[in-house]
Order: sequence, then C-alpha cells, then structure tokens
Amino acid sequence: MGVVEIGGLRVGPGEPLLVMAGPCVLEAADEMLRLSGEIAAVCRRLDLPYVFKASYTKDNRTSGDSCRGPGPQEGLRLLQRIKDAHGVPVVTDVHHPEETAAVAEIADILQIPAFLCRQTSLLEAAGRTGRAVNVKKGQFLAPADMQHAAAKLRAAGCDRVLATERGSFFGYRDLVVDFRGHDALHRLGLPVVFDATHSVQSPGSEGGATGGTPDLIPLLMRCGLAAGADALFIETHYEPARALSDAGCQLPFARFAALMEQARRYRELYLEVTA
Repeated sequence: MGVVEIGGLRVGPGEPLLVMAGPCVLEAADEMLRLSGEIAAVCRRLDLPYVFKASYTKDNRTSGDSCRGPGPQEGLRLLQRIKDAHGVPVVTDVHHPEETAAVAEIADILQIPAFLCRQTSLLEAAGRTGRAVNVKKGQFLAPADMQHAAAKLRAAGCDRVLATERGSFFGYRDLVVDFRGHDALHRLGLPVVFDATHSVQSPGSEGGATGGTPDLIPLLMRCGLAAGADALFIETHYEPARALSDAGCQLPFARFAALMEQARRYRELYLEVTA
C-alpha cells in the first residue's frame, strides 16, 4: 500500500494521522484566516500534519438558492493568503476540467466531489496537473469500484491518489458507513481518508438544505480510525448554525482540539496493534 507525499507531509499506512480540516465553503476572509490559523495551531501542538480544506465553489447544493461560495477568482486568492499566512498545504474541490490548471497553481491537493468520482474528463484533467488528487467515493459506489477512478488518474500521470470514504445512501435521507470499505480501499493501494462530518449528513432533510446528526461525529471518527483510516476529514466552523454550507453537520470549533487529541491517540493505538 502506497504512501503519498503532499507539501512535505506524508499520508498512508504506517504514517501519523493527517488532518484535513476547515469549513465547508470559504466565507469572510478575516474569519477564514483566523480559523485556519487556530486549526493549524491545534494540529502543531498535537504534532498532527495538517491540510486546510475549504471549497471556493459548491456546485452540488440541494437548492438552487443555496450559497455556492465566492467562486474561483476570489476563492483561490483567499486560499493562497491562507497558505502564505500559516505555511500549510490546502485542498479544495474542483468541478470542471477547465478549472483544474488554475486550481493546481495554488492547491496542493485537488479534490474530486463524490457525485463526480466517475467523471472521466474531470479525473483526467486533475491527473494531468501533477498535484495529488483526493477522490471522494460516491454515495452510490462500492469501495472496490474506486479502482476505476484511480486507474483514470494514474493513466493521466497522477501517482499520488487518495480515496475518501464519506458514507453511502441508505433508505431515505440517511447515510451509512460500512467500515469494511477501508480495507477494500487499502487493497487498491490507496491511502484512506475518512470524512467524519459528511458521513453524518441527512441529505435534503431540512427541505432545501442538508441536515445531519453532528453529535455522532466523534463516534464515527473513532470507528473510522479503528478501521485504519490514514487521514481524517473534518469540517469545522466557529458557529455551525450560521455556516453558509453544511450547517447541519459541521463540528463546532470549540470541540475541535479535544477531538483531535482523541484522534491522535486512536491512530497511535492502531499503528501499535497492527505493527
């Protein structure tokens, strides 16, 4: 199973837990700079490698009236400011092949949204940038079928591929995580990222917006780490209730430090018992 290097950091089997954390979508610049700095400080204190995450555009919203973010021009400038201010790598979503080159000039990891994980032209364009690519497993996809997304990226020249588990649809407006999928993704030679916040979503449950059960984030995080996740994806906000996207499933930042301390211990224990 491969280890991927990103901006001087390493993620994969046998490595320390990598944390990808930030709000769902970029919001006011001053708040984003402050939040990213405080997340970075927590991760430095806990000796956890950290990548800031936020989307400059959210294209897969429940309602056409939902906030979609600042867009590529303003959003990429803000991501560059965050990188420069705190010296951290960044990851952000890409939705269209024609955006990948501009995003790759700033982002250390290009992220393929779950609903687009089979889009060949998008995967090929992302793979040609030379950046690492994190593919979020579609809610409709079996973990083993991620081999095809990885193959498309590798054929395009990308040898740094990560896979994110973020739950599968179960019944109506609910998601379930089958943690056997972590093993299936590892068998494909991919570092596994576990998205502990989108996995508690309840899509469309708030009418024109997605709800969720954020109190379950710690439980699912522990399960994901016990199953061997190499990285943790966490959306966090000072006040999730006023977040412009995914308000129903983000972690309040006041709880972030304690949860990351727990996550580090779980990763250390996993590495010890599987050595």
